Amino acid sequence: MEMNRTESKTWIRELVSADEQIEKSVMIDMNLGLDTQRILVNDTVQFLLRLKTDFAETAAVFNELKPTALGRIKVYGIAKTHADFMLFRNGYKMIFSVKNAGLISMRFHYVGNLAIPQPTQKEQVTIVMDEELLEAKWGAFEEVLWSYKGLSFKVEYLVRHYMTLFIKESSR
Repeated sequence: MEMNRTESKTWIRELVSADEQIEKSVMIDMNLGLDTQRILVNDTVQFLLRLKTDFAETAAVFNELKPTALGRIKVYGIAKTHADFMLFRNGYKMIFSVKNAGLISMRFHYVGNLAIPQPTQKEQVTIVMDEELLEAKWGAFEEVLWSYKGLSFKVEYLVRHYMTLFIKESSR
């Protein structure tokens, strides 16, 4: 994922701030403001926001091309971070969320009524897909690279794969 201008300015601001601190303290800091944990946290949120935008755009096109309102996809933000989101359609949810810095979780659930309702239980949640993880690893020059099961990928292929899976599962 390429850095946009805002991200570029953020790390430059951090570098200037670290340089100012060094000048004030007359100490040498070999990291010079390179906080790898903060880089990882920020990149995780930025990457998830990109996924959210890409899935929302894809869902909008799907909904626009669908002749009826029945079976349209809704995209909702969810609570853990401002970047976490879920796709919802026909009782199926596909949830994307930050698990840890450098780790994004994807889960797929079906929320449906029981065939024979129980007085104490209103809904049954069935896990349709085990949790899958996108994992960040460090590349050259502190670049954060995203992988799935150790393999690199292009975001558009990830979106196509999971959107297709989501439509297939939620059509039942």
